[in-house]
Amino acid sequence: MASPTTRRTVLTAALAAAAGAGTAAAAVPATAAPAPSAPRPSAPQAAAPLVDNRFWHTYTDWRHGSGNGTRVLAGTRPGLAIATPVGRTDYTDPHTGETAAWEYATWTSPAHRSAVPATELITSWNARTPAGTWIAVELSATYADGTTTPWFVMGRWASGDGDIRRTSVDDQGDAHSSVWTDALSVDDASTGVRFTSYRIRVTLHRTPGSRLTPTVRRVGAMASAVPDRFEVPASTPVHSRELRVPRYSQNVHIGQYPEYDNGGQAWCSPTSSQMIIEYWGRKPTAEDLAWVRPGLPDPQVCHAARSTYDYQYGGCGNWPFNAAYAATYRDLNAVVTRLGTLTDVERLVRAGIPVITSQSFLEEELTGAGYGTAGHLMTVIGFTPTGDVIANDPASPDNPAVRRVYRRREFENIWLRTKRYDATGRVRSGSGGVCYVFWPQDPTPAQRLVLRSLGLL
Repeated sequence: MASPTTRRTVLTAALAAAAGAGTAAAAVPATAAPAPSAPRPSAPQAAAPLVDNRFWHTYTDWRHGSGNGTRVLAGTRPGLAIATPVGRTDYTDPHTGETAAWEYATWTSPAHRSAVPATELITSWNARTPAGTWIAVELSATYADGTTTPWFVMGRWASGDGDIRRTSVDDQGDAHSSVWTDALSVDDASTGVRFTSYRIRVTLHRTPGSRLTPTVRRVGAMASAVPDRFEVPASTPVHSRELRVPRYSQNVHIGQYPEYDNGGQAWCSPTSSQMIIEYWGRKPTAEDLAWVRPGLPDPQVCHAARSTYDYQYGGCGNWPFNAAYAATYRDLNAVVTRLGTLTDVERLVRAGIPVITSQSFLEEELTGAGYGTAGHLMTVIGFTPTGDVIANDPASPDNPAVRRVYRRREFENIWLRTKRYDATGRVRSGSGGVCYVFWPQDPTPAQRLVLRSLGLL
């Protein structure tokens, strides 16, 4: 079976930059009470945080940003839209060669100071882009010495591909950091260089003279400083539950639509995304699927692949593009983040929220998988009473075979580590706990509680 690959070896260079980030402080174990003359031991120290999430999505959030030609939409799901364009620009699409004029307006977030002096930043956005509109998302970070990066383009995005080709932008960087498809990473973390804060700028574009507008409902970033590690601490099982998530195999689409990342053998990310979108009761319309050849199985998976394809990267595994695709469906929120332990996933699953995880492994490192991969996405849908992971793994021969049970310790390590060895013994990168989390606009109280505790609300 072909090895399913999601992105450029899971952004090898970006995750290599996590080296030297340091390890979290361990809790001090309890000791016997000291003699009266002995000094009192220090209180146990909490582990240093590794991840900081900040997403702008409330009416107050949008009002606190700096708008130039935008207006803030009120209601149950506040957002941004174009009010009066502030300018006009020509954009030459590098993937079609066509040049077109666009009116635009911008919104810039306040500076967010991260709770984590970070080595990596990954943006996410949720937006609607009717035909004749698109958005650009940019990021500028500040280093610990007070200097700032240029504005880096983290994505030029539209839900369709008729106006522009959605794309990441290569060859961006400064003296200390670089953009690797969808992540801004410190080039050499061992130097001590860290991002301490950042701003995000969104530019909304529309056809000149029209009254069209994109609508942006959420934008933000995950800042992280995951330590360089081949092994991660084992967690203790807490909750057992299994969610009823649709099962889709990417491998039934092998060879279909090779213009989108060579076909289904590389569609693990959009296939996983589609499973969770449908878990939440959303589906593409018949009109959405009209372009798919009749008779193909699960045409919605083909649609997901086309809708997540990054024309610069040449694949469907751009993390923010998958989250943005999910959020095109009615009242769905979607972000890219990192989680610290499998216990965090258990808490989400217990509340009814499945999680899409990114991992790399040799065949012998994940018992029962039957393959090895440089990068693969699958969906965690539950846990057994003994704590093993129940996953919908799209790298399966058919839909019924998608449900798998993987050993907890093996799964936890291949997902959370940042370093691994490939089949030749060379050191490669791991995702360090990257995952997608999708949830409805009106979560239950239990869902709201866990989402807020993880910094996602």
